[in-house]
Amino acid sequence: MLIEEIQAQVTESSTALRDVRHELGKAVIGQDAIISRLLIAILADGHVLIEGVPGLAKTLIVSSLAACLKASFTRIQFTPDLLPADITGTLIFNQKTAEFYPKKGPIFANFILADEINRAPSKVQSALLEAMQERQVTIGETSEPLPDPFFVMATQNPIEQEGTYPLPEAQIDRFMMKLLIRYPQMQEERKIMALMVDPKPIQILPVLTPEKIKLMRQVMHSVYMEEKLWDYILNLVWATRHPERYPRLGTLAPLINYGASPRASIYLAKAAKAHAYLEGRAYVVPDDIKAIGKDVLRHRIVLSYEAEAEEIQSEEIVGRILDEIEVP
Repeated sequence: MLIEEIQAQVTESSTALRDVRHELGKAVIGQDAIISRLLIAILADGHVLIEGVPGLAKTLIVSSLAACLKASFTRIQFTPDLLPADITGTLIFNQKTAEFYPKKGPIFANFILADEINRAPSKVQSALLEAMQERQVTIGETSEPLPDPFFVMATQNPIEQEGTYPLPEAQIDRFMMKLLIRYPQMQEERKIMALMVDPKPIQILPVLTPEKIKLMRQVMHSVYMEEKLWDYILNLVWATRHPERYPRLGTLAPLINYGASPRASIYLAKAAKAHAYLEGRAYVVPDDIKAIGKDVLRHRIVLSYEAEAEEIQSEEIVGRILDEIEVP
């Protein structure tokens, strides 16, 4: 397919995303970067982990996004006494028929907000993350497919660590992106106050459907990416594993125990295409990769004790890799 044909399809199909942003703007103030990353994850069929203090509109963003897309939404509050069946569902005995039948859990929705995922035990976290990976849930002897699109946004509170169960590295790796949500600016917070104190209800109109999202994904996959950009992505990921092989990155080697997995390469390519699509372009440029680089890589680097002793964060290491690896 010619690039001109792809561009025409991208221009035509991506216009609906402007309507989504407009509708979200009615309820969500000052989180444009987070909204962009969530749209990228939906287009690329990935999941997102958000870290931020309470009260920064994490629930509001996802519920409003679900309303924009005319999709089902479920919020699951993770607590220490939660069981896997509370999420996936269980078998219920019917006394009239003397048979068991599957009762679906709250995970059977298009949009899932897993609130404070690190407050539930490991077996509950595993049940959610397995469903994220397999896109189906087995209840008894029956395997039920999850809805499509299926999008999970999990949250973590970075402040309180008592009574939490940190996600293992292998499970964090299943999230396409890890986002850090910030406090709003003063003027943005003034608008939030005016919006929330005003008793008038906020009406968000559905402007997309799950069927349209599937069509948009097909167009997004056709976005063109040159061979040299594939190599650029591989160099970024390999620099997290073997920094000593790259000029000016050798000093990072003692700071990294384990680098990013092959999932990082896959998600960088997918997210770069989705970012280009979101910008209305039929081709990927290096800035698309750099724009989403930190979000895809920050949770995939396991730091050494030396890095922790020097209070060096993975964010700094990823930033340095993005600065030093030569852009094609």
